[in-house]
Amino acid sequence: MEKNIFIIIPTYNEKENIQKLVEEIFNLKIKNLHILIVDDNSLDKTGDIIENCKLKFPFLYLIQREKKLGIGGAYLAGFEFALNKKADLIFQMDADFSHNPKEIPNFLNKIDKGFDIIIGSRRIKNGKIIGWGILRSLMSLGANLSSRWILKLKTRDLTSGFRCYKKEVLENLDFKKIKSNGYSFLEEIIYLCERKNFKIKEVPITFIDRQRGKSKLSFKEIILFFLTIFKLKIKDL
Repeated sequence: MEKNIFIIIPTYNEKENIQKLVEEIFNLKIKNLHILIVDDNSLDKTGDIIENCKLKFPFLYLIQREKKLGIGGAYLAGFEFALNKKADLIFQMDADFSHNPKEIPNFLNKIDKGFDIIIGSRRIKNGKIIGWGILRSLMSLGANLSSRWILKLKTRDLTSGFRCYKKEVLENLDFKKIKSNGYSFLEEIIYLCERKNFKIKEVPITFIDRQRGKSKLSFKEIILFFLTIFKLKIKDL
């Protein structure tokens, strides 16, 4: 039985990237593949570009939110939409080409080997990061190491936004109890999945920092990430 696949891509001001990314994903010619864009009312009219693309691609969907509400909320809205559409596999990925669409078939191959979650990892052998400065590299490394140590997590790249989940994983998570919203959302999801003993497989990817558009990572997001670590540790205790 062929699987129903959804790829969720949150956007905010991604007009320079989104149409090309949608085209490259659909050009993979994967059967039953759908793309869902969750746009936070982009000022650059990213949503209008998607509406035009929908005329060409019938398996392209758009959730247009009223304002910038955060990446965590965008993914939760996307997860609920995909599950309601009877998705079997749900991907999440960034809109800025930091995640190579050509890796998608590799993720599907690994899922077929019995894993519940596939993570595109920059923190395992053959994983790479291209384009980051020393400061951002150290912050990311520190965030991962501190999370793994404090929360006793096995996953090496907790902040990777390139993932594939079996529907059973998301069906077993109580979305209403997920409190984090920014990039710390990625950390909390893995924390919950490890506590439920889902089988997680990290595969190496080459992460290329965005070439067009502006990064959404802020100092506030970094602070919230570390606050989430301690909130989850308190929950453990």
